[in-house]
Amino acid sequence: MTDSELGFFGEQRRSNFIRLRTMILLRWFAIVGQLTAITVAQRLYNLQLELGLCYLAVGVSVIGNLIAIAVFPENKRLSETENLLMVMFDLLQLCFLLFLTGGLHNPFSLLVLGPVTVSATVLTLRSTLLLGTTAFVLVSTMVFYHLPLRTDMGFIMRVPDIFVFGQWAAITIALIFISIYARRISREMHAMSDALSATQMALARAQKLNDLGGVVAAAAHELGTPLATIKLTSAELIEELDDKPELQEDARLIRDQADRCRDILRSMGRAGKDDLHMRQAPLAEVIREAAEPHQGRGKEILIELAIGPGGDAAQPMILRRPEIIHGMRNLVQNAVDFARSTIWIEALWTDDIVSVRILDDGRGFPPHLIGRIGDPFVRKRRSETDRKTRPEYEGMGLGLFIAKTLLERTGAQLSFANGSDPFSTETLERRGAIVEVVWPREKIVSEAASHGTALGENRPIEV
Repeated sequence: MTDSELGFFGEQRRSNFIRLRTMILLRWFAIVGQLTAITVAQRLYNLQLELGLCYLAVGVSVIGNLIAIAVFPENKRLSETENLLMVMFDLLQLCFLLFLTGGLHNPFSLLVLGPVTVSATVLTLRSTLLLGTTAFVLVSTMVFYHLPLRTDMGFIMRVPDIFVFGQWAAITIALIFISIYARRISREMHAMSDALSATQMALARAQKLNDLGGVVAAAAHELGTPLATIKLTSAELIEELDDKPELQEDARLIRDQADRCRDILRSMGRAGKDDLHMRQAPLAEVIREAAEPHQGRGKEILIELAIGPGGDAAQPMILRRPEIIHGMRNLVQNAVDFARSTIWIEALWTDDIVSVRILDDGRGFPPHLIGRIGDPFVRKRRSETDRKTRPEYEGMGLGLFIAKTLLERTGAQLSFANGSDPFSTETLERRGAIVEVVWPREKIVSEAASHGTALGENRPIEV
């Protein structure tokens, strides 16, 4: 599915977020405001209005609300078409009232911006363009066609033509600007919300896989003793049943099936049971675990360890958290996607920090996107050469956003850079993209391991 399709279906889905009751409540506020304005204009300022038509326009809104309340359930959510019709009705009703009360000579003509802003926030681009065009046509028509405002003595209240033109220009510009502004802000918020949801799903999946491995390994550990007992007993029975071939064959079958159960449990989970030992691991092992799924993709992944100033000779035991593994795995995947042949993962630790740098020999990040790396749904348009080289790749920046979000939750700070000019034709090592992840040591190093204390008793896995 392409980005445009994702955006379209996302807009369709978000338009269904609006409840009918919300639109009805907003319309009640508009009705009260319209009745108040009509009453004040007539009684306080003695303006001669077409009260019958004005109350008819307001009455149609009242009837529409009452019918909606009576017919539809309280929790009904509007579809895209229903939302469009609701907002279009409000726009037409408001413009009809403005036509009856002076057109653009009426200071309330600015309220035309309301329905268009709503459409730009929750509806699709097609619906927003339709409403914006309709509003522009109606506002332009009211410049020339409207019922004038008259005082009780028959004088027509109007502003100079240049101010009418200014009002028309201001509303037209506001229709365009506010629609674009509201739409961009809304899309940014929705994109961030969708990306955060994807991050939570990725983290939940990683945690479930981690827990599942622990459950299987715990089962293998707990069943080890009874399976060993079954195997020992069956072996003794095989020796004692030499004179009974049929029963001896059954004993061999029991022994073989016990071995099979042991092998199945061993193959289902490599990790230990869900104990405290599995919650920490040497830094290099965590990096290898993160990079393992991408080892067989035709690129060489090299892991290099270094001791920084004041660092211990032994590499630190870091927390084996799903956020760390999944986040670094996404960074390695991105490096493998864009590297020519080699990826380097450099790990360094000191008394204060633990740092992991991921480098490749590719073309690096596009210079104009470096400042936006880590934002969701950011993608450079792919060239034909790139499509031929990597036809399977269709990135939107979501992987880097997920990695950045997960790693920052563990206390890390990420930075992105290029090793050299991405458009250079020189063949250099480590010249491509550079991603550096830096943790404060106390955020990632296991406290028990750093103090050399016992880890305590294992805890059962909570389901």
